[in-house]
Amino acid sequence: MCCRYCLEKDLPELVRITDIVSCSALTAKFIDTHGRPLITDGEVYPTDIVPVIAPNSKGIRSAFPMQWGFLARDNKRTLFNARVETAGTKPTFREAWRSHRCIIPASCYYEWQHFKTPDGREKKGDKYLIQPAGSTVTWLGGLYSIENGYPVFVILTREPTAELSRIHDRMPLILPEERIDDWIDPDSNPEEILRYALTDMIMEKADHITTAYGLAHS
Repeated sequence: MCCRYCLEKDLPELVRITDIVSCSALTAKFIDTHGRPLITDGEVYPTDIVPVIAPNSKGIRSAFPMQWGFLARDNKRTLFNARVETAGTKPTFREAWRSHRCIIPASCYYEWQHFKTPDGREKKGDKYLIQPAGSTVTWLGGLYSIENGYPVFVILTREPTAELSRIHDRMPLILPEERIDDWIDPDSNPEEILRYALTDMIMEKADHITTAYGLAHS
């Protein structure tokens, strides 16, 4: 599961992305219509509008503002995550899985520890910051679609590593930077790219560290 992540607008890898999206006419349209700002720094929540990497009309990597969340087919729920194991077959996601894949840039993602009490109740524990070892940017794999004329996205999740399974039973799909173009290429096979997913993660309790940059370089 991934329901929060962080952006740091001053990270060199993110500056160009946020600059492109901040100047986009689509961003201005989002703001005018939705009355909400583009988020380029700080904690990101579901339904926020944020920079996302996807191909433009010529198939070239670009950056766009997108809102986090697909509307479910029953039109009653908003979906923020999709499982890599089933995205290719679920009616809500299968078209996007085939040809509308995106990358969501982040500094890190957040997860809360989930555990059961002795009486069997589910409880939420400490909040953790998590990102790939040795990295300051976390490239989250996702899917996008157009709803009511605006682009929206979900973040893909997968089985966690053994270490992360102590916190939660899911983790986001995280890809190396050199696989971004492969992932967003509508003609590529997403199943083949999954094998490049990053699994070497570092994590710290959120109350111990204030920025994702400090997490990677502490």
